[in-house]
Amino acid sequence: MEGVSRLAQKLAALVTLLALIVAFSFGNPAFLSINNGLTVLLQTSIIGLLGIGMTLVIVTGGIDLSVGSVLALSGTVCGLLIQGGLPVVPAMGLGVATGALCGVFNGLVITKLRITPFVATLGMMLIARGLALQLTGAAPISRLGETFGLLGNGALFRVVEMGENGFPRVIFPGVPYPAILLLVVALLAAYLLRRRQLGRHIYAVGSNEDAARLSGVNVDRTKIAAYALSGGLAGLAGMVLMSRLITVQPNEGVMAELDAIAAAVIGGASLMGGVGNISGTMIGAFIIGVLRNGLNMAGVSSFIQQIVIGLVVIGAVYVDQLRNRR
Repeated sequence: MEGVSRLAQKLAALVTLLALIVAFSFGNPAFLSINNGLTVLLQTSIIGLLGIGMTLVIVTGGIDLSVGSVLALSGTVCGLLIQGGLPVVPAMGLGVATGALCGVFNGLVITKLRITPFVATLGMMLIARGLALQLTGAAPISRLGETFGLLGNGALFRVVEMGENGFPRVIFPGVPYPAILLLVVALLAAYLLRRRQLGRHIYAVGSNEDAARLSGVNVDRTKIAAYALSGGLAGLAGMVLMSRLITVQPNEGVMAELDAIAAAVIGGASLMGGVGNISGTMIGAFIIGVLRNGLNMAGVSSFIQQIVIGLVVIGAVYVDQLRNRR
């Protein structure tokens, strides 16, 4: 019965996504253009990467409020390393590793110091943001080279030809690298949750921590792994975002954790723990991405957008609570 209820919520989220697309396309014909579709894909790739990590943490019964700040810190570390002469790929790898280390720190504070996830990750949110601003003097890091912008702005199968005026003309925009990266990460995360021992342990810890411990699950290690993956994916999202901008901005990622939580909850993850899946989170991420893009095209201010997203989150959590009461 519970499985039917979860499936119904996922279908409802999918119907909501389709309804938003139809509504925004009627409001503005340009919404369905290829260029705008690519813009939605690029925006959603960031939300999706953060949402996948958030889902892993929420399924354990926790929360990670630090992902936006960790995104900024990871990008800052990467930018400083490139500025110091390190090649782009190793610098990006170390940027992702920085995010994973922040996640490990979160996990250790939660499991060893017995501090609640809300407080522990709130502390990391302040620490990571403070470090990013301190390391850069709150100034952006630019002139990082064309290679740095390849991940965020490149595309597979892009076809470009030189026009008669001597300027390049895009024949086919191709599939953006961030979208391909999101697909690969989503498939790997779904495989991890459903087919690997760590995934089963994540569900077990979120469903009943004491029962999981008595069954031989190493609860502390499982939680640390979930937070490390969340931090690492926040770092990866930071690489994609900063690469798109071709500039490292230590102020990026503010409130990004709310989009990640919204994507996971809209997709069916329960804040009580033990419930959630990657496919639902992807639908939730696209709902947030389409909603933001459509409201932008309609000329709605970013302040009103925050109100709308907040109401959507409250509604999704309320539906989850009603389901849990049943």
